[in-house]
Amino acid sequence: MDTFDTLLQGESPAFLNLLRSARMAARTDVTLLLLGESGTGKELLANSIHGESLRKDKPFIAINCAALPEALAESELFGHRKGAFTGASEHTLGRIKAAEGGTLFLDEVGELPLAVQAKLLRFLESSECHALGETKPVKVNTRIIAATNRDLNEDVKQGQFRKDLFYRLNIVPLQLPALRERHGDIEKLITNFTAQLARLHGLDAPRYSVPAIEQLQRYDWPGNIRELRNFCERMLVLLSGQVIKPGNLPIEMQPQIKTSVGSGGFALPEGGIILEELEMDLIQQALDKSHGNQSKAARLLGLTRSALLYRMKKHAIA
Repeated sequence: MDTFDTLLQGESPAFLNLLRSARMAARTDVTLLLLGESGTGKELLANSIHGESLRKDKPFIAINCAALPEALAESELFGHRKGAFTGASEHTLGRIKAAEGGTLFLDEVGELPLAVQAKLLRFLESSECHALGETKPVKVNTRIIAATNRDLNEDVKQGQFRKDLFYRLNIVPLQLPALRERHGDIEKLITNFTAQLARLHGLDAPRYSVPAIEQLQRYDWPGNIRELRNFCERMLVLLSGQVIKPGNLPIEMQPQIKTSVGSGGFALPEGGIILEELEMDLIQQALDKSHGNQSKAARLLGLTRSALLYRMKKHAIA
């Protein structure tokens, strides 16, 4: 079993195609760009690629670019010398140097400031890392795997991301499918997460009934794998050792009753109606509102007086 099989589970066609491409890319040193919605497992995929590469015995360092303060982003990535700026009280290696020989995973790379994007591009093209306060850059052998849930093409058009950096990162893009595109994997993922979490917490794993699994397969999972794992943990803690049925599922995972509203604004109930009873009720309401005045009642119903009288006679309404 390789690192991909250990960290990632799934058998849907879209997911298997992704793994096939990732395995091929893992055997090279090419820069990778992982694309996909938040929670689809981009860091796990990056970790798997590192684990199957020739760099697997060297560091794998992950950094969330969105969490970097703009003023410190350059120093965090490239390092600095003591005294390079106010508050720089000691030498700092920087994440790129810290990952030398291994892999640096830049999550949410689209959040990097433009000035740092330019310096990252320089590193990707020359392998030169220039720390703040240093007079000369040094060569560093670190592989970059970047990831984003943003549309970088659109960010390039808006001037929020450098076009040249986008092309340099986008050599081998790997698109992670959303969980709603992997409904065939839901049951396997729930089983695996539940077993792992049961061992972690020392609890008896709950069992999912067939109707519950079917209902979960119909849910869209907007939070993707992260939401699914959190859901499994919640069910484990609250329903340890029990059989989980559809009624036990959170409200957001319950089927939503949909009604179809016509052009007149009336919504036909899901269970349907008896048209004659509805007509009788509306006629009686119109007569009550008009205090028995048949002409006014007819106007309330959008009928002529003769049409109203015909319906009253049909339904034996006095």
